[in-house]
Amino acid sequence: MNDLLGKLSAIHDRREEIGKQLADPDIIADRKRFVDLNREYRDLGPVDEAYITYRRAIEDLKGAEDMLRSERDPEMLEMARSEKEKLTETIGSMEEQVRLLLVPKDPNDERNCTMEIRAGTGGDEAGIFAGDLFRMYTRYCERRGWKVEVADISENSAGGVKEVVLNIEGDGVYGVLKFEAGVHRVQRVPRTEASGRIHTSAATVTVLPQAEEFDVDLKESDVKMETARSGGAGGQNVNKVETKVRLTHIPTGVVVMCQTERSQLGNRLKAMQMLRNKLYDEKVRSEEEAVTAHRRSQVASGDRSAKVRTYNYPQSRITDHRIEFTVHNLTEVMDGGLDAIIDALQMADRTEKLSAGEAY
Repeated sequence: MNDLLGKLSAIHDRREEIGKQLADPDIIADRKRFVDLNREYRDLGPVDEAYITYRRAIEDLKGAEDMLRSERDPEMLEMARSEKEKLTETIGSMEEQVRLLLVPKDPNDERNCTMEIRAGTGGDEAGIFAGDLFRMYTRYCERRGWKVEVADISENSAGGVKEVVLNIEGDGVYGVLKFEAGVHRVQRVPRTEASGRIHTSAATVTVLPQAEEFDVDLKESDVKMETARSGGAGGQNVNKVETKVRLTHIPTGVVVMCQTERSQLGNRLKAMQMLRNKLYDEKVRSEEEAVTAHRRSQVASGDRSAKVRTYNYPQSRITDHRIEFTVHNLTEVMDGGLDAIIDALQMADRTEKLSAGEAY
């Protein structure tokens, strides 16, 4: 108890120190430093609140124990015993919750994100399923009040999508959606299947934290730009003016495309942000692998090559294979009802990190 209280007290002191730093004109002038400190201050808020409640409960318990030692009145003694019993149970429950709060958050969790959905194995059916995932995530984001913007989309002849790139903005977007990265598999009878046989196809999902300008040193001289006529929405400009933009980062070979804006400049600005996101993701993943490769869990890593989830339509069943979590409300989930699955993944991630010793 004393060890936990000491950790919480140190975090409380750290948050107070950050609060003072955030009022320092020199720090306010340093945008990156200010953003980092502000994020840390916000992240420590729930832990600080838990510390105040936890400390008050311990003080109340001490008061009940003092009363048991000094009181002689039977009625008061019974009241003190009852109070001590309730407080002991409450403190035990609080300690479990506090230990989970002490698991450090991914510093990227509060960022916006870019989500890429691509059809995998399975022909036209894979494209249709990729389109279903596109709609599922769009509806989920709408439920959360997040802004979703299509940065690029390529459709197939069967009414599905070959690839779609989404920019998603809102509170804690990356921290929620990062667990969706990986291979999603569907088992169902395709609309194009006359014999009624169940087919298996797949789509891949990539989730990248959106980078700030100061996160990546992106030089204009390192970027090659190519233009083409847009094949998407754009009014009279479509197929007449070269508004579609393709950017290649020469040192790494990373390529991005954007064609959703009406102007070449608009597409170029969005493509630059997409490129910055990809380069930042590569940088972060490289650092993570160097530091924590020996104990990264499958849930925490969001391994994009891993089969993360199966959607079984005949049984209305969805199983997340990383934590063996199953729900039987497929229609609701595909309409954006992802909360139960994402909550379970976040809890598994925190528990895994806690058992691995990752705490403040």
